[in-house]
Amino acid sequence: MGHQSLPGFDPSSASSSSSSSSFFLCHYSMNVKQGVTDLGGGGDDNKDIMGYLNSIFASSNQVHAADPLIGGGGLSHDGRFSYGYASSLGKRSSMEDFYEARIDNVDGEIVGLFGVFDGHGGARAAEYVKKNLFSNILKHPKFISDIRSAIADSFSHTDSELLKSENNQQRDAGSTASTAILVGGRLLVANVGDSRAVISRGGKAIAVSRDHKPDQSDERQRIENAGGFVMWAGTWRVGGVLAVSRAFGDRLLKQYVVAEPEIQEEAIDSSLEFLILASDGLWDVVTNQEAVTLIKTIDDPEVAAKRLLEEASRRGSADNITCVVVRFLADLGAAASGNSGSS
Repeated sequence: MGHQSLPGFDPSSASSSSSSSSFFLCHYSMNVKQGVTDLGGGGDDNKDIMGYLNSIFASSNQVHAADPLIGGGGLSHDGRFSYGYASSLGKRSSMEDFYEARIDNVDGEIVGLFGVFDGHGGARAAEYVKKNLFSNILKHPKFISDIRSAIADSFSHTDSELLKSENNQQRDAGSTASTAILVGGRLLVANVGDSRAVISRGGKAIAVSRDHKPDQSDERQRIENAGGFVMWAGTWRVGGVLAVSRAFGDRLLKQYVVAEPEIQEEAIDSSLEFLILASDGLWDVVTNQEAVTLIKTIDDPEVAAKRLLEEASRRGSADNITCVVVRFLADLGAAASGNSGSS
C-alpha cells in the first residue's frame, strides 16, 4: 500500500531506495534538531523513530514474484445477498492487501462478514487482522445483543493482541480495516484507516466510511492532544511518517495512531443495491460515483469486483488493488422488518 511511501522514494525500484531513504532520514533528523516535537522527547525515542523509518524502507525492498489476479465469490445460505472479490499486486513489488469474505450462522441468524485490510510496513499486520478480527467479533458475548459494542471491543482487542505478537519483531507494521457486517436487516460498517466503504442506493454513491487522515481537524487535534504532531512530508503524516491517523499495529506510533473504529449503520431495504469495500489502490484513481456507475448494471459481484480492479489498473493505480462487492438481492422485506431493532 502507499501510506508510507515518502517523497522521492519508489518502492518498486530497489536501485533508488538507498539514496531516497537517506534523504528522508536526514530531512527528518534535521526537523527534530530544529525544534519540531519528536514522538517521545528524545534519546531512545528518537532511536525508535529511526528504527521505524528503517523498517519502512526494509519492507519496501522485499521483491515478490508477480501475483496473478485473485477472484472469487459466493451466495448467502438464505439467498439474501451475493458477494465477489478481486485482488491484485498492481504495480507494487510486494503484496500487502488482504481481504475476507465469510458467512456464519450465529444463534440461527445468517451473518455476512466482509473486509479489506491494507498493510503498511509489510504484510504481517494486515494478515493478522484478516485472520483474527472477525473471529473475535463473532466470539464476543454481546455480538447479537449489542453489536456496536462487540465490534468496537473486538477492534481494540485484536489490536492489543497484534501488538503483543509484535514484541520480538524488528520492523514495525500496521494495517487499515474496512469492514461490513450483515445481520438481519442491518448493515454495519466499521472502518480504521483509508480503505473505504461505499454503497449504492438508486444508483447514487454514498460513502459509509470516512478516510482517517492526519490533516483532518479532529484527527489532528486528537494526535496533538496525545503529545504527537502532524507534518508535511509529501503528504500530511503523523510524526512525519504515517499518512493515516488510525490503524491496527504501528507499535511505535500507537499513542497517536489508534485502532478505534468509526461505525456507521444502514438499513438493508429495497433501495440498497450493493456495497463496495476497497483499498486505496482503487479510491486513489476512481471516485465513489464512478465506481458505482461502472458496476451498477453488473449482476455478478465477482465480475463487478474485477471490473473495478481493471479500471483502477487502466487509470494507472500505483498500489495493490483489492475490491469486495456485496450485492443485495430481492425479497428482503420480511428479513428487514423482522430484524430492524437498534443495539
